[in-house]
Amino acid sequence: MSEQHAGEQPDILRHKRPRHLGTIGIVALLAAVGIVALGIVDRVNANQELKTWTDAQAVPTVDVISLSSQLGPRSLVLPGDIRAFNDAPIHARVSGYLKQWYTDIGAHVKAGQLLAEIDTPDLDQQLDQARADLATAVANQHLADTTARRWAGLLSQDAVSRQDADEKNGDLASKTALAAAARANVQRLLALESFKRIVAPFDGIVTTRSTDIGALINVGSTNDVPLFSVADERRLRIYVRVPQSYSADIKPGMTASLTVPEYPGRHFTATLATTAAAITPETGTLLVQLQLNNADGVLKPGGYAQVKFDLPAQDSALRAPASALIFGDTGMSLALVGADGRVAIRPVRISRDLGSSVEIASGLTPADQIIDNPPDSLRPGDRVRIAAAGEGSANAH
Repeated sequence: MSEQHAGEQPDILRHKRPRHLGTIGIVALLAAVGIVALGIVDRVNANQELKTWTDAQAVPTVDVISLSSQLGPRSLVLPGDIRAFNDAPIHARVSGYLKQWYTDIGAHVKAGQLLAEIDTPDLDQQLDQARADLATAVANQHLADTTARRWAGLLSQDAVSRQDADEKNGDLASKTALAAAARANVQRLLALESFKRIVAPFDGIVTTRSTDIGALINVGSTNDVPLFSVADERRLRIYVRVPQSYSADIKPGMTASLTVPEYPGRHFTATLATTAAAITPETGTLLVQLQLNNADGVLKPGGYAQVKFDLPAQDSALRAPASALIFGDTGMSLALVGADGRVAIRPVRISRDLGSSVEIASGLTPADQIIDNPPDSLRPGDRVRIAAAGEGSANAH
């Protein structure tokens, strides 16, 4: 009895499998499979979203400009040279020494006013000699005239031959010519004597004085410099060189605005007086002369000015910013955005360069939309996205 009980185990110690254990395992397996599948789906979706985002970022955002809004009046700004209406460098006509000068730079002078005097001892001696030669020539002329009249009387009495009488008349003509030459020489020297007085040729201001008392004046030397310079500053001439492409718009009578460095913000009005009516081959420009009333003496001759011309608008001209130009081996071109959002590179011909903008002669229409500051990597056929208002600057930052 005891052995039977020893070979058998009590019921309380036996392990019985729970009936719902298989169900739990199946559910856990399904859950694990679902989690794995959900992770795979999420990863696929994330990769797809990343690819979509990357493709979207690969499409560049560009700013476009409408050409139709660029039409309007034009302005042309060019450098100009300010000159006095009359400007005369005064040279000496006779050699000598400066005896005295009476006006210095900045002095207002009248026409004919004495500026300086020159002492010319050599010229004075030449004049005295010329007068003596004239007296001798006149005396010889009178003697020849008396002799010719006497021989003419003797010829009437057949006392002398006609040949002798003709010789005396010829001698009279020769002496008369010598007297006239001596008289002309005296007049020449008297004219030179008048140049001992240096006078102002017109009303104006003495702008330079390059001599002093006792200075040697040698006419005809290589270092001959003007003794004085007188300028009439009440009116000014402004010379501007206009490029040939603008020459058709420049007409006498039109006005221009001037600015000078010494008066920032102040504008002066000048009138176009005349043009050279010819293009300078070396520079390809038209020389233009403007005139300006300077009665108050504000502007100074010899200065520099910025001259602004207001030119009429051209309906046929299209204007594009210089930042939109593409420089290539074949010339200038612009990048356009088509209706399909793709890029087209179109060659253009520039008629005028206005600095910050250019006028397009051919290659564009007012309906075209050009790309401003096109990237270097942009190629024909690339897809681009047009930036909304304010988006372009944000993207740039």
